Amino acid sequence: MRTDRLTFDNDRGESLAARLDRPLRDTPLGYALFAHCFTCSKNIGAAVQMSRALVAQGWAVLRFDFTGLGDSEGDFGDTHFSSNVSDLVSAARWLEQHHAAPRLLVGHSLGGAAVLCAASQLESVVAVATVGAPGHPEHVLNMMTTQIEAIERDGTAEVVLGGRRFQIKQEFVRDIQEQPMQRTVASLRRALLVMHAPKDEVVGIDNASQIFGAAKHPKSFVSLDDADHLLSRSQDAQYVASVIVAWAQRYLPEPALDSPDGESVTAWGPVRGFRTELQVGPHHTVADEPKEVGGTEAGPSPYGHLLSALGACTAMTLRMYADRKRWPLEQAVVKLHHAKVHARDCEECDRSAAGKIDRIERTVELVGEALTTEQRERLHEIADKCPVHRTLTSGAVVVGRSGDSDATLP
Repeated sequence: MRTDRLTFDNDRGESLAARLDRPLRDTPLGYALFAHCFTCSKNIGAAVQMSRALVAQGWAVLRFDFTGLGDSEGDFGDTHFSSNVSDLVSAARWLEQHHAAPRLLVGHSLGGAAVLCAASQLESVVAVATVGAPGHPEHVLNMMTTQIEAIERDGTAEVVLGGRRFQIKQEFVRDIQEQPMQRTVASLRRALLVMHAPKDEVVGIDNASQIFGAAKHPKSFVSLDDADHLLSRSQDAQYVASVIVAWAQRYLPEPALDSPDGESVTAWGPVRGFRTELQVGPHHTVADEPKEVGGTEAGPSPYGHLLSALGACTAMTLRMYADRKRWPLEQAVVKLHHAKVHARDCEECDRSAAGKIDRIERTVELVGEALTTEQRERLHEIADKCPVHRTLTSGAVVVGRSGDSDATLP
């Protein structure tokens, strides 16, 4: 993953600070725009974790600080809900001008309400996901109930939110109260995913019911079980992102892929560390190394992928052979282990070789009580004939070519 720090101007000419998280691959699956929670910033844990998880699935994600928050210019006291929506539209316009228009909007808490309102102004958006969103922006006024009277009386009052002091004006309250949220959701005309935790103590689960009930199909709801409102546990944020990616793919066009003869894989090497992105046909995955050698365990190691290829090929070959013979094989379970051993210690190896050699140990379990002894023996023989096994034991020819260019990382 690579992250670009950038700024863009909102419609009032104020500079908003943003980060664009992108996969290493040449072309992301799509661009997503993320809206953070009320008085939060682009760097809150949930925003960072969800963005990284989306990038791990091949998406590019723009997250930014709303006016007057984080590193963005402007006075928060002069903002309101409508200005947040306007900031989102400005962010989407910047993406469209410099990369590609966003297809997906993701909003957390009040950011969820904001993306629901911004979607109608962005023709490129085909899917909207909310996480812990209020059914109406007016919900945030519950955080300042003791100051509402002072705001109404004096036109402004100081409010402490999350340990920080903010000046809230009467215009903010009026703008929040006047939002036609039910009508906005009902006329969304985009695929909608509502995600909410039943035990959310900040924004109750009834808010999810309000949004879901007002929305037209296609719409989906996913319970976040015991997650907290801020998704403070990284596994919760990663789960949210993985569900959003799987759900959104249904509403996005399939990426155009070249179809050369044979299998084709592209690996985008790490900018730092070991995490490498892989494109295997239409499938996006990653390779990494264990933490003890400096990796982050974001995916299997290269040898893990190699063993996976051999294991899958063995199981597929056995299935195909048993089906053709009409033998009662219920399942083949293939277990593999790779290690480098001294040639002199390997009974199955050429002991004339010097130093260490690669040794793959494969165990095949054939499940099926009705299999005869002869059938089992033949299937174990067939296991050695799978194409990947033959490639590994016969010695593949790797032809190196230079694909260097003068291009630099964008």
